[in-house]
Amino acid sequence: MKVYPENEQHNEAKQPVWKNREFLQIVLSALLFLAGWLMETQVEEMSGVGITAYVASIIIGGHKLLRTGLQNLVMLQFEMNTLMAIAVIGAAAIGAWGEGAVVVILFAISEMMENYSMDKARDSIRSLMEIAPKEAMIRRGDEELNIPIDDIQIGDIMIVKPGEKLAMDGTVVKGTSTLNQAAITGESAPVTKTTDDEVFAGTLNEEGLLEVEVTKRADNTTLAKIIHLVEEAQAERAPSQTFVDKFAKYYTPAIMVVAIILSIAPPLLFGAAWDAWIYRGLALLIVGCPCALIISTPVSIVTAIGNAAQSGVLIKGGVYLEETGALDTIAFDKTGTLTKGTPAVTDLIPFGDASESDILTMAATLEKGSGHPLASAILLKAGEKDIDLSKSEVNDFSSITGKGVKASVNGTVYRVGHPSLFEELGIDLSEVNNTLDALQMEGKTVMVLGTEKEIMGLIAVRDVIRQDAKKVIEKLHGLGINRTVMLTGDNEATAQAIGKQIGITDVQAELLPEDKLTAIKLQRENDDKIAMVGDGVNDAPALATSTVGIAMGGAGTDTALETADIVLMADDLDKLPFSVKLSRRALVIIKQNMTFAFAIKAVAILLIFPGWLSLWMAVFADMGATVIVTLNALRLLRVKE
Repeated sequence: MKVYPENEQHNEAKQPVWKNREFLQIVLSALLFLAGWLMETQVEEMSGVGITAYVASIIIGGHKLLRTGLQNLVMLQFEMNTLMAIAVIGAAAIGAWGEGAVVVILFAISEMMENYSMDKARDSIRSLMEIAPKEAMIRRGDEELNIPIDDIQIGDIMIVKPGEKLAMDGTVVKGTSTLNQAAITGESAPVTKTTDDEVFAGTLNEEGLLEVEVTKRADNTTLAKIIHLVEEAQAERAPSQTFVDKFAKYYTPAIMVVAIILSIAPPLLFGAAWDAWIYRGLALLIVGCPCALIISTPVSIVTAIGNAAQSGVLIKGGVYLEETGALDTIAFDKTGTLTKGTPAVTDLIPFGDASESDILTMAATLEKGSGHPLASAILLKAGEKDIDLSKSEVNDFSSITGKGVKASVNGTVYRVGHPSLFEELGIDLSEVNNTLDALQMEGKTVMVLGTEKEIMGLIAVRDVIRQDAKKVIEKLHGLGINRTVMLTGDNEATAQAIGKQIGITDVQAELLPEDKLTAIKLQRENDDKIAMVGDGVNDAPALATSTVGIAMGGAGTDTALETADIVLMADDLDKLPFSVKLSRRALVIIKQNMTFAFAIKAVAILLIFPGWLSLWMAVFADMGATVIVTLNALRLLRVKE
């Protein structure tokens, strides 16, 4: 283990395998073993030179193993190195020098391969750490300086040229460019950023020159928080890992006791040959090492969480990875999750002599003075159509609470809003009622526009459904999620229409925040594994109560990073099926690894009693199993969206 101060820059050069010290020791140990074996085969009795070659092979290849194993034995810590050290010393004691040397060499090879595999799994963290540059160009007064990121202060202006990565989080104060945010959010498509937009450390400036005001210190950037959270998550023990660790705590000493009994009972009770049964006891020590079993879960967890982080999904621990893989139900907040959270005009239906352009122009003219979200939708639509609103003279504007607005435009009083605005004037709405009802059944909010004497037209507005929402729900159902639930405070008709359109199986509408919490609790009481997907702020109680809380759009949002168990860094719903798919694949691989590790132990132990398992075969069975479960876990790196 190498420890560095948190903010110290260090570049560790990667050496080729053949220059690695461990590799050179293995090669030398193998050559010495080969020399001993050649001497043994050339003479009838084992010569002192041959034994010396074997001893040198054991010491050079296994000095670390023997030192660690004997230290652990003194402290009564029975683990892999302890069992191996006893087996090697025991082999030497009964004259099986060559077998002892083979055990050492195979163990060293497997350790090196295991370290390589674990490094591969942890490369996700290393790649994240290397994303952000270590220094940046800062303008202070009239000077432009290249300074280390730890010396950059909040409020400094950072100059980011095309092709450079941002060193710090900040806000664009000058310039327009497209940024590749894949490192933070997992989005493949570049995002356009201009004045007042938020930008993140580690993102790549593709085109224009940007000036960015630094808003967070180096140790507090979104990238720094991601790295910290992923490191914590990879270190946290999952339920299956906790079980295996507890099992190994009792299993390893038990193997030692059984090995001792196997070595001494047959010779003492039945007069069997001591060296033959001691040999079998040593084989049991080796094959009984629980290393493949112990490593089967953590390597899978580390690999899956690292892959998720690189894809813009933060999973805060192995427990949440496992629970996501076992989900039955996923509940969604509607606004901002299944929909974009901003209403948009969907229909313009004129009556009488009016045209679509007439009713949009008049409605936008009336709504200029309103701050209501529906007014914003009308003004946005008018802006898209390039309608000039400066020609009309507006007087006596008034907002009628809960109903709409009215004003005098060029001397005529107009109203726009709820149908009741016109019913109170005694205007007959029978002509528009059928159309109005049909639009409302589609989940749209309908506003009526007219004068004090007649109806000019209807304007339908609806929160726009996310383009990928339906596809995401289909993917989730395809992955085995039985129920998808929409929890919303919106009216029943709107909620049912949206739910039907995107394929949600259960819609619960007109809910207050506490009602959402109650709905989640009810599912939990029924032993339902339920996830809640929301924005991490308004839905915090429901996120906390669910089996797994999933927040969307966590990039730059501290609340989402803190409250949820899983954070989708991009505002991208399509990351949800990927998270479920990865978690389910991780569960499958963990079960495969544990089953394989147990099975290989059972078969090898059965081969010991008739004397069919040699020491080198025992090492091969144990260490081979370790390498196989590690390589199997690394398949999780290949899981993509």
